[in-house]
Amino acid sequence: MEINIRARTGLVSDFGVFDRVVSTGGSGHVELLKRAGAFLTYSSFCPPDDLADRGLLGVKSCFYTQDALGLWKIISRYVAGIVSLHYETDDSVKEDLELQTWCREITEVWLLGAQDRGFPVSLQSKHQLCHFVTMCIFTCTGQHSSSHLGQVLITLDWYAWVPNAPCTMRLPPPTTKDVTLEVVMATLPNFHQASLQMSITWQLGRRQPIMVALGQHEEEYFSGPEPKAVLKKFREELAALDKDIEIRNAKLDLPYEYQQPSLVENSVAI
Repeated sequence: MEINIRARTGLVSDFGVFDRVVSTGGSGHVELLKRAGAFLTYSSFCPPDDLADRGLLGVKSCFYTQDALGLWKIISRYVAGIVSLHYETDDSVKEDLELQTWCREITEVWLLGAQDRGFPVSLQSKHQLCHFVTMCIFTCTGQHSSSHLGQVLITLDWYAWVPNAPCTMRLPPPTTKDVTLEVVMATLPNFHQASLQMSITWQLGRRQPIMVALGQHEEEYFSGPEPKAVLKKFREELAALDKDIEIRNAKLDLPYEYQQPSLVENSVAI
């Protein structure tokens, strides 16, 4: 919640960083978010469906596909294990009024009426519950990591070198090769804009010393041997996936680490 509040008050607010230095400033970024939101469907939040829709399931060179599916399956098995301890039948899911209210609030309130994009307003079975909860967990962990770690792991190499990824262009991009240095400098962000870009990317991208990896929380949310056994299995499967990714990445010139479990935050945190 803290990073969201800071973003709303300092990044995307009126006269915030986006307004001052990013080319989509002046409310352009708000319009961009509105348009993008219309394409966010329930299936787009679920890798098995989303990757199939985009034709990426059979692309071996797409490491996002491999890691996202692996992480999704592990989270799904963990969720199913916990859910089975608390709900014996589909009817027990339907009759949980607090659960139904939680689901409806997410779809109707926080997603601004997203039932027309496939999000459920009620949960009618254990399978549907598991799928919905898996989606929530994956979105806040693996999916967030797949975009956020792009800032963390490549900030100094790609974003902090402003000409490589300028936050704004003050002139149209050159169309010929006979461009002078003066034109290039007049096109790139000015000193103030470049300084803010470097500062913001460092703030958003630096690693946190108190980072908690997925599944490694110290809080005991469930007591008793059964849920503890499910959590133990979850952690073992995460460790196995982490090792597999590490072995694969050792053979790559540019490792893909964005969904490696040991680097994925246990929740959205920066």
